[in-house]
Amino acid sequence: MYSKSIQKLIDLFSKFPTVGPRTASRFVFYLIGLKNEETDEIINSISALKNNVKVCSSCFKPFENEGTLCEICSNKTRDKTLLCVVEKETDLIPIEKTKKYNGLYFILGGTVSRLKKEDIQKLRVKELEEMMKSKTDIKEIILATNPNNEGEATALYLERILKPFGKKITRLGRGLPTGAELEYADGETISSAFENRR
Repeated sequence: MYSKSIQKLIDLFSKFPTVGPRTASRFVFYLIGLKNEETDEIINSISALKNNVKVCSSCFKPFENEGTLCEICSNKTRDKTLLCVVEKETDLIPIEKTKKYNGLYFILGGTVSRLKKEDIQKLRVKELEEMMKSKTDIKEIILATNPNNEGEATALYLERILKPFGKKITRLGRGLPTGAELEYADGETISSAFENRR
């Protein structure tokens, strides 16, 4: 049995995505072995993250600038007629790195697995619908969901929700292998998927 302080931290780390109790316990024992200044640096970084990082009021990307819009949404040179819908924050960065896309984004906040009601409720579908009503200059919506079962189910669900707005709806081309995730795809593969969207 671990001491109360160790177990508490293991339980907290176990709540992180893809982290189980075994990995969580490795994190805790790694922290125990750190020097005080190294531990303080981690504590201060977490505190700065919570105090300084905001979520964009338009696309939901975390950012640290002034105002309510992130650096992408506030950039006047972006193509306001294109909207790329991604599942999570980590999918946006590899797309940006390709420098092949210059439109706006919307971070959905997850996926739909087998259209479970609780999954749908967690998604920012209402916010996406509000965006479609307010940003009338959007002409094309690119559904950049991952080419796996959840991504496909999510894209089909979004197509149904977005169809009444009468916009062109496209999906990423098959440059991405089935079962892959955007977060881990290389720039060339993502570029190809954008160029071959349909």
